[in-house]
Amino acid sequence: MKLLLDLGNTRLKWAIAAAGGWSARGAVAWDEDVPATLAQAWQGLARPQRVLGASVVDAAREAQIEKLATDIFATDIAWVRTPAEACGVRNAYAEPQRLGVDRFLAMVAARAAGHAPCVLAGVGTALTLDALTVEGQHLGGLIAPGPLLMQQSLLGATARVRPEHAGAIRDIADNTADAVTSGCWQAVAALIERFAARIADQSSGVAPRLLLDGGDAATLLTLLGVPAELATDSVLRGLLVWADSHPMPASP
Repeated sequence: MKLLLDLGNTRLKWAIAAAGGWSARGAVAWDEDVPATLAQAWQGLARPQRVLGASVVDAAREAQIEKLATDIFATDIAWVRTPAEACGVRNAYAEPQRLGVDRFLAMVAARAAGHAPCVLAGVGTALTLDALTVEGQHLGGLIAPGPLLMQQSLLGATARVRPEHAGAIRDIADNTADAVTSGCWQAVAALIERFAARIADQSSGVAPRLLLDGGDAATLLTLLGVPAELATDSVLRGLLVWADSHPMPASP
């Protein structure tokens, strides 16, 4: 039994991996009482054989979760850091460690599931785009604000764009609230479509499989004008592949 941890920008997701899938899972936002929420969720669980984590947050929050795992399970967390190559995926970055581990593990999960060649879009606080060949070669990617962060940035940098209510996503808006919301969501959708089209052009016109994950993926899926599908829990699934490919060292 393994406890898998995905420490993202907005929230922490976790899952207990047992035979056949997740036997328990949950999530908690960083603006909540993380230690109390996780302690309540984990207290009744059996002690995992391994705890693996992937993190894009600061060292202080990693240390907070490490202490919790030690207090509850008496087990250290094995943090996965981005390598140059692992699990059949080769990192395109000249400085491999600068690629977010969440992006790398999403590619690991996609290739293990037989989804390559593909474009992976992580739609959360940030929008991340990555292209992966059938051989497991990462071609590179893009990073942009996610739709909600884009809206926050726009409202924070303008004096007169101050909607009095939340906007709806429309093709063409006739009020400021809808215009801001629609513009940001449509911009993200357009960037994903453009990136996927460029990757297809580089692949002799063969359209790659387009996979979406992240908190806003389901909403964005309805806005795309190209075939796409959800690939939920990609970081957690990538961690599980990593764990199976990197067994614990034998005890002396």
